[in-house]
Amino acid sequence: MKPYTKRAILFLLLIVLLLAACGGGAGETQPIAVERPRDESNQAPITSYEPTDDGDTEVSTSENTLTEQIYEEVEVEAEESLDAASEAAPSGYMEPLPPVATAAPDIVIVPGPAATPSAMFFEEYGVNPYILTDVDNLSTFSLDVDTGSYSIARRYLQDGLMPPPESVRVEEFVNSFDQGYQIPPNTAFAVYADGAPSPFHTDGTYFLRIGVQGYESSEEVRPSANLVFVIDVSGSMAQENRLELVKQSLEILVDRMRADDTIAIVVYGSDARVVLPPTNGSDQRTIMRAINSLETEGSTNLEAGLLLGYQMANQAYKFDGINRVILASDGVANVGNTSADGIAAQIRGYADAGIQLTTIGFGLGNYNDVMMEQLADQGDGNYGYIDTLEEAETLFVDNIMSTLQVIGLDAKIQVEFDRNVVQQYRLIGYENRAIADEDFRNDTIDAAEFGAGHTAVAIYAVQLVPGAQGRIATVNLRWQDPDTRVVKEINGVFTTENLARSFDDAPLHYQLAVVVSQYAELLRDSYWVEGFNMRDLQIRAERLASQMNDEAIWELASLISYSR
Repeated sequence: MKPYTKRAILFLLLIVLLLAACGGGAGETQPIAVERPRDESNQAPITSYEPTDDGDTEVSTSENTLTEQIYEEVEVEAEESLDAASEAAPSGYMEPLPPVATAAPDIVIVPGPAATPSAMFFEEYGVNPYILTDVDNLSTFSLDVDTGSYSIARRYLQDGLMPPPESVRVEEFVNSFDQGYQIPPNTAFAVYADGAPSPFHTDGTYFLRIGVQGYESSEEVRPSANLVFVIDVSGSMAQENRLELVKQSLEILVDRMRADDTIAIVVYGSDARVVLPPTNGSDQRTIMRAINSLETEGSTNLEAGLLLGYQMANQAYKFDGINRVILASDGVANVGNTSADGIAAQIRGYADAGIQLTTIGFGLGNYNDVMMEQLADQGDGNYGYIDTLEEAETLFVDNIMSTLQVIGLDAKIQVEFDRNVVQQYRLIGYENRAIADEDFRNDTIDAAEFGAGHTAVAIYAVQLVPGAQGRIATVNLRWQDPDTRVVKEINGVFTTENLARSFDDAPLHYQLAVVVSQYAELLRDSYWVEGFNMRDLQIRAERLASQMNDEAIWELASLISYSR
């Protein structure tokens, strides 16, 4: 063998050795599980499909092969590193846990920044505690792709105000940022997992990022859409030019409509009426004339407006198409049924019949976050918040027109931690998305809608059994196919070998997700962030913004600086 050939081989082996030693470095995270390919001629890393007791459920399993330890020296180094890190981990309970609310959460009214007497309505859901795996090693929750909480906090901070702790939902902060996952080819979903030691703790804490990525559907091939906009034109929408921002947002959307799409507009003030009956997307002149005619008027009968919108959507229902009501409002209701639970109960039947709801919030100072978030939840949809035209472009173009197609219904996650490896864990966020462990395979339990191209992420803090090696967790994803109504399930395994050796060795998108989650924890005054502060996060955020050259991350770093 020629000398330069030997050198080349040794160089390649050295690269492989370095990658194995650092758990994949700052490269892209690979999936631990994917669904059976939609095109059966294509292969995916799935080992088996097994029917379960419910008969029509598909289950697949996949072993994680992210990092294979090729050399014995690397294995020894990894074991020594894990042993050293785990020596700091506690051997029993941590210090006494803070009180956890067991009663129904209270509505919290927070003074808003508007000059006139007004209020912001948020709901307090508490903060998840650490749970010993010997007590309960299963963590089960409904997926969430909402982003409204982060946008509201950004608006507060840019106005020179701290967001109320009750307004912060960690998962919505994390989901507001790109996770860097590859779009799964020829499958509906891929499940990802990665982890690393916490840079903010000295007690052996690791952060795990569990992510679900849905496949993308181009606008050219998506089914035709039946969209009904329900627009609040009450007097409160005159504040801050809220209605004008709604109209500008709709103009952005109209440019993306196809000829086989239909759009209708319902408005409500003291009562509700149809401004635009279902109209072909190609008739932009008629649609724009209706949009430009909108003016504020009267009180706020949200119930009447939403029910009329659903009736319109039902009459124009597209079989084998997309059917969606889009509510644009500040969430305030003062005529008719004014409770979130009461209105949500009336739309549940429409959601079960295939008409989804997207809620988009406008305004600050007189705004009901509780109403908008719960309506989206009960309407099998998603919740966003718009305060700038740029945000309107993101939501109406990227997050609506390109993700109208639903690819999964009642999507839920169950993470099974190995008691021999994990001592205790804490799900950071998702407090109002919890599902009883025994209901994971109960398909009558309502869970989240998942749209094409959507990403959902959960962050866990875990502490390992000192010296333990092996399986950390099995991640199970279960959902219903919206076309066939067949329930599907996939799972994948994450092990100690897949942990990055340090936080800086982990993928950059993983680091970002952790920083964002801890920022949300600090904003909501979480018990579990004692020991570090906003300055620590600002340093990390500025470093990531520079490394990733991402404007959204620079904005995050600025927001953190405002919060100090």
